[in-house]
Amino acid sequence: MESLWRAATGQDPSPEDYSGVDFWSNPERAGWLTKQGDYIKTWRRRWFVLKQGKLLWFKDRHVTRSSTPRGVIPVGTCLTVKGAEDIVHKPCAFELSTTGQDTMYFIADSDKEKEEWINSIGRSIVQHSRSLADSEVVDYDNRS
Repeated sequence: MESLWRAATGQDPSPEDYSGVDFWSNPERAGWLTKQGDYIKTWRRRWFVLKQGKLLWFKDRHVTRSSTPRGVIPVGTCLTVKGAEDIVHKPCAFELSTTGQDTMYFIADSDKEKEEWINSIGRSIVQHSRSLADSEVVDYDNRS
């Protein structure tokens, strides 16, 4: 929840929010999205990287090992990702809602990119929630 707060308040995330994530190499998905600010409702174009269960964003596309993300969302805190043209009143818009009741809005450059982002983030949400569920399973038959 801490990293969502940082993202919402515009503070840079702390290194713990993305430690162990090699965001500079072989992302699951990367590209430009326009993101709406949470408090100041301006739209800003940012370079997004989806990697290892984290959605990170940067000011520019030249992401290196020493780059600092402007924000990080752990996909494990995400509930849904879906189209949002009717809410935002802009084409190619989608939303990401989190367990903290926060909803973030994004605009892709095309319908194809919007669908690819929704699919990639959705896949990551499912993979992350499945791995959490598996680790929390208690085997009642074999308990001592």
